[in-house]
Amino acid sequence: MSFSISGKTAIVTGAANGVGLAIARHFAEGGANVVFADMDEKTLRAQMGEEAEKEANIRLFAGDLRKKLTITNLLSATIDAFERVDILVNASRQVMITDPLDPDDTSMDELLQQNMLTAMRVSQAVARRMIKQAGKGGGGAAVGSIVNISSIASRRTHGDLLAYSVSTAALDQLTRSMAVAFAPHGIRVNAVAFGSVMSASLMGSLKDDDEMRDAILENTPLHRIASPGEVSDAVQYLASDAAGFVTGQIITVDGGRTLIDPACVSAH
Repeated sequence: MSFSISGKTAIVTGAANGVGLAIARHFAEGGANVVFADMDEKTLRAQMGEEAEKEANIRLFAGDLRKKLTITNLLSATIDAFERVDILVNASRQVMITDPLDPDDTSMDELLQQNMLTAMRVSQAVARRMIKQAGKGGGGAAVGSIVNISSIASRRTHGDLLAYSVSTAALDQLTRSMAVAFAPHGIRVNAVAFGSVMSASLMGSLKDDDEMRDAILENTPLHRIASPGEVSDAVQYLASDAAGFVTGQIITVDGGRTLIDPACVSAH
């Protein structure tokens, strides 16, 4: 089986920055046709505008995917540009602080909508298209692949991140449930849950905060912070034919962070 994604068409949401941008660029460099989707049009064009004009395998799509019409428009734009869709990467996510004692706190509603429900609705629309195009082409069992981008916050939590932790845990269970529901149609659904990744935002946060950097390293057995490319490699594996018999799995890319008890680290 091949790890190649060359010639396949992928939609990557949350592609204006961070891990989503890294994944979308990685796929484009690997020869895939890629639709970079994000609601932040200004940042999306600042990051990819020139490349999108030069590269035939890149398209940009700006819109709020919490709206059903936007999802329909995203799929239409993808089909118009590349005639099909083989891979969906749900990398659009939001992090918010929660006040766990405030009954008026809306972070749970907002993050379940953004981090789980939007991924579900985009996946449903893309899965229907994958099934339709497979029927036209009469292809084999492999119809398409969906990869959700999750977080180790689904297993390790903090009071201030209550809603974020719950929303990512819900995304993990959605991944497993969709894997079972879509399997008869030849669509695989998996997720990558990552820990600390040296994105532009984390790099900025660590610039003047040695204490934060030391805490991350102390609680990571491999004693370093992942590069965005290491997450992208895991996503490519799940999207490729090499993972043809893998579905419903949450691959953790965290340098071993979820394997240890932070209290034990602190005690030493």
